[in-house]
Amino acid sequence: MDRHHKDRLMKGVLWGAALLTIAVLVLIVGFIVVKGAPAISWEFLTEKPLRSGRLGGIWPAILGTIYLAGLAVLVATPIGVGGALFLTEFTKETKFTKLVRFGADTLNGVPSIIFGLFGFAFLVFYMGFGISILSGGLTLAFMILPTVFRTSEEAIRAVPRWDKEGSYALGATKLQTIWRVVLPQSISGIVTGIILGLGRAAGETAPIIFTAAILNPIIPSSIMHPTMALPAHLYTLTSEGISMENAFGTALVLIAMVLAFNFAISILRKKKAIRR
Repeated sequence: MDRHHKDRLMKGVLWGAALLTIAVLVLIVGFIVVKGAPAISWEFLTEKPLRSGRLGGIWPAILGTIYLAGLAVLVATPIGVGGALFLTEFTKETKFTKLVRFGADTLNGVPSIIFGLFGFAFLVFYMGFGISILSGGLTLAFMILPTVFRTSEEAIRAVPRWDKEGSYALGATKLQTIWRVVLPQSISGIVTGIILGLGRAAGETAPIIFTAAILNPIIPSSIMHPTMALPAHLYTLTSEGISMENAFGTALVLIAMVLAFNFAISILRKKKAIRR
């Protein structure tokens, strides 16, 4: 086989892989939409669940998911981006930096239920936070931290060296160069890491069940209070066989929320790029 045919063969394989990925996505989302659409109504989105979720809506679970995912991102983003900046801009390649990266990669592979047990033992009992939004949000922040950290590091490393050297040549300090040159050029990759972390935080079940979730349909008034959450509510509906129609409706709302989060952050990223 000559080079031309090999090139066409590889393009075909890559196109096939891409189309297969899209087909799987469409199949999963389409199945959830078909099964969950009949349950969606204004009352389902705005009312509290009744009779363990057989009746009523999921409004407390929607609010709880927003609280937990938002707190996780607010905690993980400055730590992850700050750590990435420290390793790329303020230190040289040493055994310490390799150890930090190895630790982040290892942490990224830890099962979510282990994070849940850690949050339950350390945050709920040892720190005395109890079953609360704070315990759940911090547990989710620890879980998505390696994703934000490693993605931010790769984005910052991709900034051309001559751009930074040009900034130094014009008399800018290191912090000015980071703020005016490095972060604006790496913001797209950093936001990608935040989106990945946000989607994972919003959809995790085990850490939330151990640290934050309750079945009572209450609206929390403080981060020290427990809350409902869509993943935990979905788990309860399916594991107990309470209402499969409401379970699919809850899954559809959860997917729509994750897509809405991603879309909103992408719009903010594009607006900032236009302003620059």
